[in-house]
Formats: sequence, C-alpha cells, structure tokens
Amino acid sequence: MLTLPGELVHATANEALLVLTPALEAAAETQVTVDASALTRFDSTALAVCLALRRVAERAGKSLVWQGVPPRLADLAKLYGIAELLPAPA
Repeated sequence: MLTLPGELVHATANEALLVLTPALEAAAETQVTVDASALTRFDSTALAVCLALRRVAERAGKSLVWQGVPPRLADLAKLYGIAELLPAPA
C-alpha cells in the first residue's frame, strides 16, 4: 500500500514522487492500493501526482486502487474531467 502525505502541493510534489515512485515500482502486488486519507492540505498538484503514479503503475504492469480520497480532491478530479482515474474501491 502506498500512502499519500498529508500535504501535497506544488512545493512538496517532487519530494512525494521521489518517495512514492520507487515504492510503487517495488510493490510485489499487481494491484496496488493508494491511501489518500491522510491528505489534508492539497491543491491541483495532487492530481498531477496521482496521474504520475498512474503512469508509473501502467509502465510497471500494475493497476492502482484508490481509498480514502478526500471529497474535495474527488471534486477537483471531476472539475478537471479525470474523475474516472481516481475510482473508489469496489
């Protein structure tokens, strides 16, 4: 499981990707859960990080399952037309 940090804004995005990318690549599972429940301070940059993680997962032959996506982040994804990229677990 990957856990997004509590703060994911422009200033922290690169640091988050430096931690999350190798963890995702090293994950033994082909379906990796991303826990976003810790996110309390974020902006649209968080969506860019989510999309980058999705690209990494696709290159590694993995899929992502999102849990704990804050409603405000889900609203931003809808606003940008990418809500289907952050689906809630079934």
